[in-house]
Amino acid sequence: MNAALWAFQVILAIMFMMAGAMKMMKDKDELAGKMGWVEDFFQGTIRSIGTAEILGAIGLIAPALAGIALILTPLAASGLAVVAMGAMVVHIRRHEYPMALMTMMLAAMSVFVAWGRFGPEAF
Repeated sequence: MNAALWAFQVILAIMFMMAGAMKMMKDKDELAGKMGWVEDFFQGTIRSIGTAEILGAIGLIAPALAGIALILTPLAASGLAVVAMGAMVVHIRRHEYPMALMTMMLAAMSVFVAWGRFGPEAF
């Protein structure tokens, strides 16, 4: 189970780091071509979402590697689950069902990591 949790943590960290970096580096107009949902949000909100994703991605991996503040890993996974569920709601409202399914899978993976790291496979 520890190996599965680590695999999910790495996959989630990569996915959220890439998504967050894109939101941080590109303007709203540049993102609108690939991410139609950004039209519904202010630039600052998009940057805030990107910041949360990057910090969550770091929180999934860094505490365990450093052996410091290990409680941050399940907390980061919980936070990313909330972010993914919010994204899922936005995609469903916009009738973007394939993206809603993707965010639902990310949320489920994040919940699994949070459960595993809070409980049976805590560090």
